[in-house]
Order: sequence, then structure tokens, then C-alpha cells
Amino acid sequence: MSRKKKTVLIDLSGTIHIENDEVPGSIDALKMLRTCTVNVRFVTNTTKESKQILFERLTKIGFEIDFDEIFSSLTAAVNRIKKSNLRPYLLVDDKAIADFEGFPVADPNCVVVGLAPEKLSFECMNKAFDLLINGAQLIAIHKAKYYKRTDGLALGPGPFVTALEYASGVSAHIVGKPSSDFFLSAIKDYDCQPADCYMIGDDVWGDIEGAASLGMMTFVVKTGKYLDGDEFKIQSKTRVVDRFSDAVAEIIKDISLF
Repeated sequence: MSRKKKTVLIDLSGTIHIENDEVPGSIDALKMLRTCTVNVRFVTNTTKESKQILFERLTKIGFEIDFDEIFSSLTAAVNRIKKSNLRPYLLVDDKAIADFEGFPVADPNCVVVGLAPEKLSFECMNKAFDLLINGAQLIAIHKAKYYKRTDGLALGPGPFVTALEYASGVSAHIVGKPSSDFFLSAIKDYDCQPADCYMIGDDVWGDIEGAASLGMMTFVVKTGKYLDGDEFKIQSKTRVVDRFSDAVAEIIKDISLF
């Protein structure tokens, strides 16, 4: 009887890199992980740049990654817009616009919010508010409270999504992590169930709680946005490690026991 192949889902920003810098040991740890019989997929809520730009950033850092291994919340948002035949008003960074090419934007009937510091002005937020109170849908690419930059923590799109929800009375449809649909879509190309999967990330709400609620095994790393005691702020139990390389070592140990 053949052993079912495990799948390892890996967050990107804050877990294996921070902006243009590798989290120490991550490149070698990824190479080690690939020597095992596992599927690898990178799941990210990054919305400030297109999938192509993100791929180029990672390969420039030194990661050996296939383009199709990246599953982003931008991909999930595009799928949602396409499935529902929506016309988006995009509050997303200019570097991410390429992922939305081809959609009609005249007479918008949905508002799409990502991490876009230059777009989240009063004027743009007010236009979004006007669309929402007149029947438009609200799509949050994700709802993270904050994220890690090289100069410290910075506001994520979550506070802006919450402001629009509060003002308009419209609830956002969240397409990125921690949505169950996001995690299930990320693994649908593989012959596995959530119980066959590991999730490694730095965000206890987005990465860990979302994955664990489906029955995935999880690791939270103490890099990126992690703050002391984060693991006690969620209901799900998770293994806490210093960094990505430590999680990989634990996973390899687990797999060797099967």
C-alpha cells in the first residue's frame, strides 16, 4: 500500500523572506524539504505586487521556486470576480494591477481592497463607500491587521476594510487567508486532504487559525509579524518554532515516522 504524499503550505512574507531579504536559513531549508516526498505550495496574502513580480523577487533572493507553486490571494480575488462576472473598482497597488487585466471597470459593481498605501486616500475610500451604499459588493483580498517591513510593523488592509464595512453596513467577502476556500483551493491540485497538510506561517490568525480549523498541522514561526504570546491568542493549538528552517526539520522528522 503506497503512502499518501504530504503537502506543505508555506507563507512567504515574514516566513521565508522580509521584503528583499531571506529569513536566515530559509533557502537551504527549502532545498532540504524538497528532498522529501512532499508537495510544496507557497500561499500568500501579498497584494502589493503581481504574482510575476513576486516570483521575480523570490528568485532574485535565491529561492528555487516554480511560478505555478505560488497561490496568492490575488489569484483568489481574480477567480471570485470572474466567477461572478463583476466589474471591479480596484483599491490595489499599481504593481498588482497586472493580475486584474481584462476585467471591465466601467460602472463598477464591486470594490476590491488590497494593501495599497497610495490608493487608500480619503477620496478613494469615499468613492468606495458610495459604491457600497448603492449596492456594490465588498471583496477583501485579505483582512490582515498589520504586516512586517524591514523598518517594523505597518498597517495592513484589514483596518481599511473594517472602516468600509462599518460605514456602509456591507460585510466583506474575504478571499485570502484565513478563508477556508482559500486553503482548499490551494491544495485542490494535489491528491490530499487537509489532514495530510502542514502549514508554516508567521500570522496566527491568517496562517495558523485558518489552516488548523480545517485539520491541517501547523507551525508558527517567530519571524515576520509574530509577537510574543501570539500562539495564546487563538483557539487552535500550534507548534511554535524560531524560524522556517526549524519547522522544516520538524516536518522531516514527522514524515520519517510514517
